[in-house]
Amino acid sequence: MALENYKIRQIDYATAMRVVVREHYLHRKAPCSVAFGLFLGDDLKGVVCYGTPSSAPLRSGIAGPENACNVVELTRLWVCDSVPRNGESFLIGRTVAKAGKEIVVSYAEIQQGHVGIVYQATNWIYTGLSAKRTNWTIAGIDKHCQTIADKYTAKEVRAKYGDRFSLTDRPRKHRYVYINAKGRRRSELLASLRYKPAPYPKAPNTALSRVAECGLPETKGADSATSA
Repeated sequence: MALENYKIRQIDYATAMRVVVREHYLHRKAPCSVAFGLFLGDDLKGVVCYGTPSSAPLRSGIAGPENACNVVELTRLWVCDSVPRNGESFLIGRTVAKAGKEIVVSYAEIQQGHVGIVYQATNWIYTGLSAKRTNWTIAGIDKHCQTIADKYTAKEVRAKYGDRFSLTDRPRKHRYVYINAKGRRRSELLASLRYKPAPYPKAPNTALSRVAECGLPETKGADSATSA
């Protein structure tokens, strides 16, 4: 069935989170200011979420402090395996202009075998790898490292959780940026970027299909977008 038979509609936060927690490989919520669903009739076949990046350094680091409030992140992307080829780029391409900000950032996880094919297909700017950072983890608590860092200092979290607290190197990711502007304004924002545009990375195995950019095991297709 052709993608022309699919429709895109804005969906509420609760619906978006219910789907991404169930279907996306991270199985957890993400920042979400606006979300859109890919529908075949009344059946929800895909979800994309855009939200404020949880990392303050990221918000100000992309295009300077003066643009920190003008940055949004594509935080989750999932498309059912039954959707025809290019369903992910179809969903992104028709919603990114509605993300609510002029600068959109997203990441492709190298550990999952992703290089960001869907971002390349929709003309995002590749800006290299994410910064080298450490993850704060607490054994037995499933919380994003940024959530922990926002609540405690390292000294406080060590005092509270002792040996359950640990620091691990955070895997680096491919970083992509999309500019939601045209003409002179687009040129201004491009000039403000702190990250230098670079050639698109290539998949290590060119035979990888759409499944190579998925967020679930190879038996089920779902693209990946993750917070930094």
